[in-house]
Amino acid sequence: MQKELDILIIDDHHSIIEGYKNVLSKIKDYKLRILKANSCDQAVKAINKAKLSKPFDVVFIDIQLPPSQDGAITSGEDIAQLINKEFPQTKIIISTMFDNPHRLNNIIKTVPHHGILIKSDSTSKIILNAFETIIQGKQFYSKTVQKIKDKIILNDELLDEYHKKIIFHLSKGVKTKNLVDYIPLSLSAIEKRKNYIKQLFNVNGDDEQLLLEAKKRGFI
Repeated sequence: MQKELDILIIDDHHSIIEGYKNVLSKIKDYKLRILKANSCDQAVKAINKAKLSKPFDVVFIDIQLPPSQDGAITSGEDIAQLINKEFPQTKIIISTMFDNPHRLNNIIKTVPHHGILIKSDSTSKIILNAFETIIQGKQFYSKTVQKIKDKIILNDELLDEYHKKIIFHLSKGVKTKNLVDYIPLSLSAIEKRKNYIKQLFNVNGDDEQLLLEAKKRGFI
């Protein structure tokens, strides 16, 4: 007997919702009940209804959604937080057009999810692979997201807290010579660490270029 799964697809583009439905209809191992919402208001309504019956098993959420009429919910990020709060067991798949490393880094670190798909990466095969992977209790990232995630992990391994503090205080306008007032290191040690950051980021220019690269990599 097929296992029944309740799916909610949240996207403000009707064609994308229909695209997901068509792809998911190819799955034969489960009996899928698919609901859709094209705004934050409709998503909240669906969530409240599910609270009285059965939680969703999987939710696809577009990050860029029209805000709710009362302004309480402003984007798909808020919807993901709400679903995670109300239905902790629900699998959340974030779908987005964003491919900016800084923006994606923020989504990876702050938005509840079991998978993230870049729409430009999302072929039928990728969507099906994501669904199956997440149902099995694993995380899934489309190609672009995985590259950025790997870079984040590598940077986090190569930069310690002092490196990150140097970047942070420089971004706040603190001059290098004054960093000793904020970081318990000698000026020479701070300068060596700053040069190391520049080498890691492949930056040959001034602090402005260093900060620009740090922002791209999601450190500020």
